[in-house]
Amino acid sequence: MNDTPLPSLRSRYGERYRWLLLLSVMVGTMASIMSSTIVNVAIPGMSHHFALGQERAQWVSSGFMVAMTVSMLTTPWLLGRYGYRRTYVGTMVLLLAGGIAGGLANDFSLVLLARVAEGLAAGVVQPIPAIIILRAFEPHEQGRASGIFGMGVVLAPAIGPSIGGVLVDLFGWRSIFFMVVPFCLASIWLAYKFVPTTAPGGVTATRAGGLDWRGLLIGLAGTLCLLNGLVELRGDAPVEAALLLAGAVLSLAVFVGWQKRLAAGGGAPLMHMALFGYRSFAMGSVVSFIYGAALFGSTYLLPVYMQVALHLSASHVGTIMLPAGIVLAISIALVGRLADRQPTWLLVSIGLALLAVSFALMKVLTLGSTLWLLVAFAVIGRIGLGFILPSLNLGAMRPLAKPLIPQGASAISFLRMLGGAAGVSLCAIALEWRLAAHGDSLTQAASSPARLAAFNEVFFMLSALCAIAILAALQLRVPPPPKES
Repeated sequence: MNDTPLPSLRSRYGERYRWLLLLSVMVGTMASIMSSTIVNVAIPGMSHHFALGQERAQWVSSGFMVAMTVSMLTTPWLLGRYGYRRTYVGTMVLLLAGGIAGGLANDFSLVLLARVAEGLAAGVVQPIPAIIILRAFEPHEQGRASGIFGMGVVLAPAIGPSIGGVLVDLFGWRSIFFMVVPFCLASIWLAYKFVPTTAPGGVTATRAGGLDWRGLLIGLAGTLCLLNGLVELRGDAPVEAALLLAGAVLSLAVFVGWQKRLAAGGGAPLMHMALFGYRSFAMGSVVSFIYGAALFGSTYLLPVYMQVALHLSASHVGTIMLPAGIVLAISIALVGRLADRQPTWLLVSIGLALLAVSFALMKVLTLGSTLWLLVAFAVIGRIGLGFILPSLNLGAMRPLAKPLIPQGASAISFLRMLGGAAGVSLCAIALEWRLAAHGDSLTQAASSPARLAAFNEVFFMLSALCAIAILAALQLRVPPPPKES
């Protein structure tokens, strides 16, 4: 395939080109998100096939999560060095290889390696759409583009597990890995047709400058210390947990110091600290971290709550969450249009308030409550997410100088995923603590008012986190600094 710079693609396809470009990266992003969520359906079958305990089987998800979180930091460097097309196609080839290798593997170590490869690909590709929306679309179209993109991406985790369940029943757990293959092939074809070879800003990709491996290793060490420290808090090893969390704090301090030193010396840091000189971006990062914790934490907590506190079947859980998923997709599309006309800080604040209210309302539910109440509360929360998803990136990154946009997209995605990983552990820790305080445990078969009270307190914690995030979201309205020439 011949090299195709951005101007020639624009002249060839005209006004519709930017939408074709967005569609191209949307297909690959959907594949990467699907690969992150759908594998949970295959874990029971995989555990039986390889005779795994629950802890080893869980490595399939946690290995993916760590690889995805850390590799997000490399996206700006890869785009600058190899350009949009080579970077994007490379990630799709890696995701494709991971899916095929995982589906054919006869050893669990190979399955785990395939999942790490998929995680690396998913992490690199996920910041790319935000960069394209801010660079290829005019400001009055960016909200609409974010809404359409968000609606498509939300459908992937909504329909993925349902299709995955059918595939597992018909063809076994290996079929889950092969599910990404058609998406990857389609995305590679679209990339060669519509994705430019240029780097962000329309300039030619340059081979100058190496990757900040030292910063990447420090970031990896800090991420592993944080996640493992939070896991150890759930066990009976407080000293190990304290040491790991102290290691995470130390890694953060070393990482920030190294990034500043590298930038001062004219190098290319993974995360440019100049980003946080923009107050809107700094506050948006706080919102993104807390929002990630609340979103992923509640995604873990709600199914557990429905099954072990309200004693609903797995099919009931799916039925309850389906209307909420549909409402979320519609909300994102509608709010995306609003984001072109209304202040993003207002939309994000409304979304966080609705999310906080949906968590707080869980206290109303009792063992005898009707299901429609639970559906209604879930819908309120998903409407809140619909307000946040298209608006947060725009509010945080619009004030950035254009050369910093790739760095901003990478950093805010990294912080959201790190918050998400921390949120799952935080919810699990808080739940075990409150259950013990109320004299209950998930090992007991019957539910009780004490168990409901424990869950309600964890939901209240998530509600309080969202309320704190509103204080940061209000700062998104700070006027941007003067544009750089």
